[in-house]
Amino acid sequence: QVQLVESGGGLVQAGGSLRLSCAASGSTRSINGMGWYRQAPGKQRGLVASIRAGGTTNYADSVKGRFTISRDNAKNMVYLQMNSLKPEDTDVYYCNSRTIDVAGELMDYWGKGTLVTVSS
Repeated sequence: QVQLVESGGGLVQAGGSLRLSCAASGSTRSINGMGWYRQAPGKQRGLVASIRAGGTTNYADSVKGRFTISRDNAKNMVYLQMNSLKPEDTDVYYCNSRTIDVAGELMDYWGKGTLVTVSS
């Protein structure tokens, strides 16, 4: 079992920057990949960025060139540096971890979310 706690959300003006942090605890040894998702009321939760233990990253097209995901395996932390923020980036951002057990079964864990609000 993995527990995730996000921090770093807040209010920022368009064009500004924020850095989100996610701390993982529990069975962190089983974590394969981590990522950030975002969701607004009435909309589907969507991938923002993900990173594997080996460092491979993926980004949503809407954030490429603006957001950077990074990971500190020693500290069990994952970060999302968000630059050039736009009002459409306003969402609740959720930290995700994916684990693989000895049988090869996948399991996703989620944090409670942190709100990012970008004003125009």
